[in-house]
Amino acid sequence: MCSVLGTLVIAAAGLAPGAAAADDAQSKQWYLDAMGAGDIWKISTGKGVKVAVVDTGVNPDTPSLKGQVLVDEVPKVAKYHVTQDYDGHGTSMAEIIAGTGAGGGIKGLAPQAKIIPIRVGLDQLKDQDERAKSLTGPKAIRAAADSDAKIINLSIASEYYDSEEEDAVKYAASKGKLVFAGTGNDGDKGNKPSYPAAYPYAIGVAAIDKNGTVGKFSTYGNLADLAAPGLDIPGWCDTSFTRYCPTQGTSNATAIASASAALIWSAHPDWTANQVLRALIDTAVRKWPKDEPSKYLGYGAVRPRRVLMDKDINPGPANRDPLAAENGTDPDEDITATVTPSTAPSGASAKPTEKTDPASGPTAAAAKDTDSGSGTQTWVIIGAVAAVLVIGGAGFAVLRARRNA
Repeated sequence: MCSVLGTLVIAAAGLAPGAAAADDAQSKQWYLDAMGAGDIWKISTGKGVKVAVVDTGVNPDTPSLKGQVLVDEVPKVAKYHVTQDYDGHGTSMAEIIAGTGAGGGIKGLAPQAKIIPIRVGLDQLKDQDERAKSLTGPKAIRAAADSDAKIINLSIASEYYDSEEEDAVKYAASKGKLVFAGTGNDGDKGNKPSYPAAYPYAIGVAAIDKNGTVGKFSTYGNLADLAAPGLDIPGWCDTSFTRYCPTQGTSNATAIASASAALIWSAHPDWTANQVLRALIDTAVRKWPKDEPSKYLGYGAVRPRRVLMDKDINPGPANRDPLAAENGTDPDEDITATVTPSTAPSGASAKPTEKTDPASGPTAAAAKDTDSGSGTQTWVIIGAVAAVLVIGGAGFAVLRARRNA
């Protein structure tokens, strides 16, 4: 078994050229308009929902996060330096989810949700003594599961399987949590499976740009369950917290997916995790059959506005897993009723094996959101405008195929 400590990294592909002053960040948040945030906030702002951000720590003193970070609710085991963000990444994810936008900072998609920070020792933490005192991935996920957070945001990734981490994700699911994880940023560099996104009960999130095209770096395969904006998203440049830089990665997409779930759960507090997830899947933007998810974008791009605007939406059974096929589990198994140890061998994922043909699955195209009622531009993830789409310079046939073998 490979210990996750020392192998997990933030699921960001890096900074893009350019930077913006802290009072200019919102002008760069293109995805808020694309997702119809103005209409969304008339119905839900995420109030009453807590999101655990398992990351590099969260600085609660940025203008956008003042009053948003529930330090007192961090489990005792995770208290160590939880507000000392050693990279700036965790603070960026927290703002993308629940920033108030005060002082011109990042406006979160769910601006009245609250953040429970859980600091984990990632590769970016170079101080060995600090890393030794910080939580490992499995312990951090369990701490998040034991908190009052309904949603766990894992904008982190590793190429190494860890049975303890897999068990931690299953434990979180057994506690009724939704666990979102970035698929990783290795799509154009070998496309190695990424954990924790590849574990059962983790919801893998791929990254798309403002045109609805999957990022060439976005790791693909059957670990991709949903997609969300991930390119050219403002985030803190460094730990000085003075400037925002445009960033790329499935980290950003994961945070936006977590915020989307928070919006829905706030509007429907009696729903279970399964019902919130099913609503996200059922309303995701796609033009391929729902039972034939794309290898690149899963069931499509999250669009919480569709859920919130539909007063008659049916969330389906409370205890039926909408991703049972991907998780390789009995769809009628109530994961909240029991926790069983993982039986997956070390070095392998318990998720079903994906198809090896990298050309299968729709990749992207943009189209008008015709049902929005407001002319909002959004994404329809399908190769409807051409027989071949281009990702990272390579042509991929637009085929519809299952991801599972």
